Amino acid sequence: MKRLAAFFLLAVSANLAFAQAHSWQPDLTRQQTYTLHRASSSDPTGGNADYRVVAPGAAVTVLETDGPGIISHIWFTISDAESYHLKRIVLRAYWDGEDTPSLETPIGDFFGLGLGIYKDWESEMLSVGSVKALNCFFPMPFRHHARITVTNEGTRPISNLYYNIDYRTQIEKLPADTVYFHAQYRQAQPNHGWTSAWKENGEVLVNNKPNLDGADNYVWMEAEGHGQFVGVTMSVLQNQDGWWGEGDDMFFIDGAKTPSISGTGAEDYFLGAWGFGGEPFSFALYGAPILEQDLAGSRSSFYRFHLDSPIPFTKSFKATMEHGHANHRSDNFYSVAYWYQAEPHAAFPPLPPVEQRLPALQQVGGPGQAAQGTETK
Repeated sequence: MKRLAAFFLLAVSANLAFAQAHSWQPDLTRQQTYTLHRASSSDPTGGNADYRVVAPGAAVTVLETDGPGIISHIWFTISDAESYHLKRIVLRAYWDGEDTPSLETPIGDFFGLGLGIYKDWESEMLSVGSVKALNCFFPMPFRHHARITVTNEGTRPISNLYYNIDYRTQIEKLPADTVYFHAQYRQAQPNHGWTSAWKENGEVLVNNKPNLDGADNYVWMEAEGHGQFVGVTMSVLQNQDGWWGEGDDMFFIDGAKTPSISGTGAEDYFLGAWGFGGEPFSFALYGAPILEQDLAGSRSSFYRFHLDSPIPFTKSFKATMEHGHANHRSDNFYSVAYWYQAEPHAAFPPLPPVEQRLPALQQVGGPGQAAQGTETK
């Protein structure tokens, strides 16, 4: 009986942990009272032209609705003949009539495709399925109004923009402590390392350099107000030879001058180890779907979601990562940070112009320069 009771308590604990980890998902054992809706690109005439054409410079509103409600799923697939269209098309979301978006990123980066190329991968919150199917399961609540737009900043039309956005509305108001989804794009092309006079990562010149306050770290996001950080997707285009991931993650909570949380290396933060071992992988909360050799021109992508313990902040928050130990490397980083916070939010940095968003090798000095000077394809 004692074993049975212990097993029962273990099962209950596991179920409670699962329920807490998936609290945005409806309880399948209880009758739901919300109304489910879908905003889609379906042909309004009843025909089979279930897509939108988006001219260069034009924007299309893919969702506009009143609340209270919550977006539960977003799906896109795109046909666009222009190279790097995943970098040229911009996704934005606005909550409750705000003037500036709470979500603003190139559409590919939002779905973890920060190198501007398609790659199938799978996680709990984001995935890219076969073929070129972009999926998001982040819950996005709104009290009064929600609007999502897609803007074509390319030079050629999007010939087929397909989308389905599922959302729930309900009579009850959202709880008073509900916080809003945010996603912010950042890039450094390149990060500027403090020296190019190095031949390998582990030499004394590099290893003995201290970085106790995160000065010159690559910044994933900064926020003011209260909320919680829930994850990041990041891609790297190496400008230099050698292992790019010597840098540590550092988080600064509520105005801290030194890291409130500090890690041991890039692959450790993304929950791999030993340089990821050269084998791509993708799991529910972490992964490295793209891994290439540690040479100039190599491309890699990573993600981590803090669903086990979102990082709370009450006044301010800054999430960063070194680029090489103490920021000695000068590779290109492209990232999207995901978090929830109360509105209003601090202004986002301006989105870089289209041509500056396209991944391109940079002349930065250091090892591997012979491989540089051409745009990646």
